[in-house]
Amino acid sequence: MEDDSILGPKDAVYEFDNDQADAELSEDVNFAIRLVNVSRSYDLRRRKINALNDVNLEVKSGEFVVVSGYSGSGKSTLLNLIGAIDYASNGRIFIMDVPIGDYDETFRATFRLNTTGFIFQSYNLVSTLTAVENVMFPMQLTDKSTKDLRKEAIALLERVELGDRLDHLPWQLSSGEQQRVAIVRAMANDPPIILADEPTANLDLESGKMIRDFLVWLHQQGKTLVVMTHDERIMNLEGVRRLTMNKGVLGEDV
Repeated sequence: MEDDSILGPKDAVYEFDNDQADAELSEDVNFAIRLVNVSRSYDLRRRKINALNDVNLEVKSGEFVVVSGYSGSGKSTLLNLIGAIDYASNGRIFIMDVPIGDYDETFRATFRLNTTGFIFQSYNLVSTLTAVENVMFPMQLTDKSTKDLRKEAIALLERVELGDRLDHLPWQLSSGEQQRVAIVRAMANDPPIILADEPTANLDLESGKMIRDFLVWLHQQGKTLVVMTHDERIMNLEGVRRLTMNKGVLGEDV
């Protein structure tokens, strides 16, 4: 019987270069995201922790999916698996119809860069880089000139009303401004999939509204969004598909 488990880094059987990674993305896809019987467990002090249990999920291109659930329910684990940051213990994961668990980490890193944009609750900005440099950072593997990259980064920051904060370091920005930089950085390579982990947490009302409006705009641009959140305003946005996570089990919120 064929083993459907996801291969870990040391077991990966295929090696691809950047050009092959781009080629994988050029094909028409049936689903932006597809998980088949996916589980993730960890060994912690002789205890086995089941973070995800037999998760099945199909997300079509252009869908806006919101997953809610209490802290520790498995939401971040699910996001890391979809984003090819982590490996599943069992099951199969397909991103843009590519079985990412079959490939080595070099391919996965390039695939992540071209396919997914991450928005983190803690922003994860590089403290020594300015706002525009943070946005330019993931764009460096392209063959564009630094001048062109800076021009594109400035245009993105102006889209979120940060044109007057280009040369500010993260500590010189408010929480809402840092999150806006983080969202723009996620869009830097124009990925088809946006993954967000509590993007409006700890923000004031005005900043939270701006982030929600930007997520709606991304959806309108045809992006596939998967957002982990407790924000009921995001859950109740028009056109959103709502899911729940409870003890590692994913279900539809009907």
